[in-house]
Parts: sequence; C-alpha cells; structure tokens
Amino acid sequence: MRAVKWTAATLAALALATLAGLRLAGERPDSAKAAAPAPYMMAMPVPVFAVVKKTLPIYLNYPGRVEAIRGISLQARVSGYIEAEVARDGADVKAGDLLYKIDPRDLQVALDSARAAAERDAAVLAYAQGNFSRGQDLMKNGYVAKDAYDQRLSAKRAAEAALDVDKAAVEAAVLNLGYAEIRAPFAGRLGRNQAAKGALVGPASGALNTLMQLDPVYVAFNPSESELAEIRAARAAGKVEAQVSVPGAPSLTRKGELTFLDNVIDHSTGTIAARITLDNPDSALLPGQYVRVKLLLRDEPDALMAPEVALGSNQMGKFVYVVSHDDKAELRQLELGPSDGKLVNVVHGLSEGDKVIVGNLQKIGPGSPVKPLPGEVKAHP
Repeated sequence: MRAVKWTAATLAALALATLAGLRLAGERPDSAKAAAPAPYMMAMPVPVFAVVKKTLPIYLNYPGRVEAIRGISLQARVSGYIEAEVARDGADVKAGDLLYKIDPRDLQVALDSARAAAERDAAVLAYAQGNFSRGQDLMKNGYVAKDAYDQRLSAKRAAEAALDVDKAAVEAAVLNLGYAEIRAPFAGRLGRNQAAKGALVGPASGALNTLMQLDPVYVAFNPSESELAEIRAARAAGKVEAQVSVPGAPSLTRKGELTFLDNVIDHSTGTIAARITLDNPDSALLPGQYVRVKLLLRDEPDALMAPEVALGSNQMGKFVYVVSHDDKAELRQLELGPSDGKLVNVVHGLSEGDKVIVGNLQKIGPGSPVKPLPGEVKAHP
C-alpha cells in the first residue's frame, strides 16, 4: 500500500472545514425557535378556608391590677407577751380562727379586782338602801329630821353610782381579757409574722401581721374617656361581663362583672378609674398582681370571619388570596375588624363562602393556577 503524506497546510484546511460543519449542524433558524411551545404551568395545591359568618363578641382590652376587697393590719389592743402564734405565716384562715394569743394572767387579775370592787360596792349599796328605807318610816312618824333623811338618800345614790362604775370596770376587764386572743375578723390569707413568741406587744407596738381577703377580689383598670360612652351604653343595656387572665398562664382565667365606674376623670391621663369584681375560689389571683382585662361590650351578629394566617401585607394594607371561579389565585385587599381567636373580622373585601388560601402562600401570586384542598382553621386556639 502506498503511504499518504499530509502537509501542514492540508491538515489546517481539513480542521477548518470540520469546525464549520459542526457549527452549521448545531444552529437553528429563528423561525424554529419561535415555533417552540411554552412550558406548562402545573396548578399549585393549596389548602383553603371558606369565609363564614358568626356572632362576634366585641371587647375592649386593658391592663389591670388585682386588689383585695378587704385588707387589714392585725394589732394588739392590750399590752402583754405573745404566748402563742397559732396560725403559721401565709396560712389561709376562716373568720373567727385564733391567730395570736397574749399572756392573759395580768388581764385576769384586773378582771378579778374589778369584780371584787363591784361586790364590795354592792354590799355598801345594800346597807344604804336599808338605811334609807328605815329613814322613810321614821320620817313619816316625825322621828327623823329632814336633813338626816336627805343624807341617807344621798348615801344610797352614791352607792348606786359606785356600783355602776364597778360594773363598767368589770365589762372593760372582760373585753380586755378577750383581746388577749386575736382572731380573724374575716376569711383570708395571712402575711409574714412580725412578732415572735415572747415579744412584748401593745397598742403602740405596730402590726403583728396582715390579713387579706382573696375571694372575691377586685380588678382595677383605667378606660380612656373616649371609650366611656361605649361602656356606659353597655351598662345601660344590662350587666357588663369581663374576662380576666394572667399573661403566660391561660388556665388562670376568671369571669367577673363591671361593678364600679368613678365619678371623675383624671385630667392628667384622660382616664377614669373602673373596677371588676370576680370570684377567686382557689386564691390564685393575689393583690397587686398584673392581669389582662377583656371587657365585653356587645355581640355583633353575622360578622364575616377569615383566618388570620392567610393575611399578607403590601403598600395598600392587608390582603388575602382567594380561589377565583377559574381556579386561579385572586388578590383581595381587605378592611379588617377585631380578631376572635385565630379568625379576624373582615369588614370589606370578602363575601360569605369565598375560599381563602391559607397555605403555600409563598409559592403563588396573582393569577397563579391553584388546586384548592380542604383546610381547617379553628375559631379558637
């Protein structure tokens, strides 16, 4: 076989021809590009929630503080040494329970002395009455002068007065002996003890302890004067109920009633003092505790409600996506009212039965094809 010799010029020409052929083979006419079909957009599955009508409670919300209806300082009314602290610090006590006992021996001696003085003066009175009776008979017969008769009458009256003084002294001594036992005037909870056993106490020694009534209790709050007209209208319609809750403790929710509105507005704050009375059977709410107050003004019937989780925001305000008649996402601008649990009142922008998209919101836009799926949003958490 005869060998073929390739020159450098021949090899270069062959490479250029091959490259040109490959370029022509990879190119497409512009008409072919224009004829290519557009990619198909699949419908995005989205959970939906149908707009519903319900009765919406209208509340006013305030911060509040718990107050005791009754709270007193326990003080000694007689002087003496603390013999016993019967109730421990912080104990829940009933009305009439014994709390402290003061050594009663000095008080018992004072009572015995007063009774003895009364017995003595009773004997003096008995003699004076007898002497006066005899003087009356003698005066009738002319055997006693008028002056002697008057002396006997004066002695009898003085003896009667002295016995009355003694009786009062006995009653005072009985009261003082009773004050040796300090009892709870009402049911409540004790504070910290301020007088140890053996301490000398008296009317000037200060408080031994404090006692607070915890059931029922007050909750004080301050509505603004701009809300006063609504509150007065609610009171005119009937009892105004309220819910009181502790932040971070949903189980500590109590129901009460608005029982007090002050008769003057604080000009420095533009608010008025108000108060709720509520039961506190487990004593979970304590005086001074911070709480949340929801004052129920009225119930709004047939309010349109949509899920809050579906809300979005833009420069126009709040909006939601709803499923249109041709299964596309339609943006609706809303005017909103108050919330109730996980639902929010829609004043304008939606109609009853509209299907609001509540999921996959980041994957859709206006006009996006969607496939609605049944969703569930509970009215209350």
